[in-house]
Amino acid sequence: MGDPIVYGFPRSTYVNIVRLILTHKDVAYSFHDLEPVMGQREHLMLHPFNRVPILKHDDLTVYETSAIASYVDEAFGGPRLTPQDARERARMNQWISAVNSYYYPYMIYHVTHERLVFPELGIASDEKVVAHALPNVETALAVVERTLGHGHDYLLGPELTIADFFLLPSTFAFSLTEEGRAIYPKYPAFCQWRERMESLPATRKLREILPPREPIPHAREWANSHRPKY
Repeated sequence: MGDPIVYGFPRSTYVNIVRLILTHKDVAYSFHDLEPVMGQREHLMLHPFNRVPILKHDDLTVYETSAIASYVDEAFGGPRLTPQDARERARMNQWISAVNSYYYPYMIYHVTHERLVFPELGIASDEKVVAHALPNVETALAVVERTLGHGHDYLLGPELTIADFFLLPSTFAFSLTEEGRAIYPKYPAFCQWRERMESLPATRKLREILPPREPIPHAREWANSHRPKY
């Protein structure tokens, strides 16, 4: 079997979840940057809903990050990131769903896009979008803080799981905003978790190979297609 291929664009939160998991499991893979063709036929043939990431492994093509993460954890060697216990798996999947529903939307879709992505393209921030998001970000961080405040190294306890890799990229991008820098110190257990995650060999290795942060050209369309309105 050949090495898998990850399709996406370098700054994508969800693409980097997949790349972190592959790197942590020491799976050789190649990355195909779709930025020049986002939304075009080449992209939509891989992902009919116009999103990333996509993983191709021999004759398998699969999209949706949770499906990709599960496949990678089951199909390849390296440290197992899925608990064997059914209750622990339920807790892991709860966290993954929470990231999708409550962390990514407010940290990235609302604040990071308005503070970083749009201004880099010359599009002014919508302060109403940011203001709506911040109480929700605080609620989400309080939940993480309570979980990690019991002396847990990771979201499920002493063992690193897929859930931790799901949360990390959203919290990294949000940390680059003024709001993130102001809010994070209020949550010390969460900050210790971030330091732990950022110190992982997989995180450091991926950071080293990612290109410098540059504007996302296709994000200009996001301001029209799916920018929150309040």
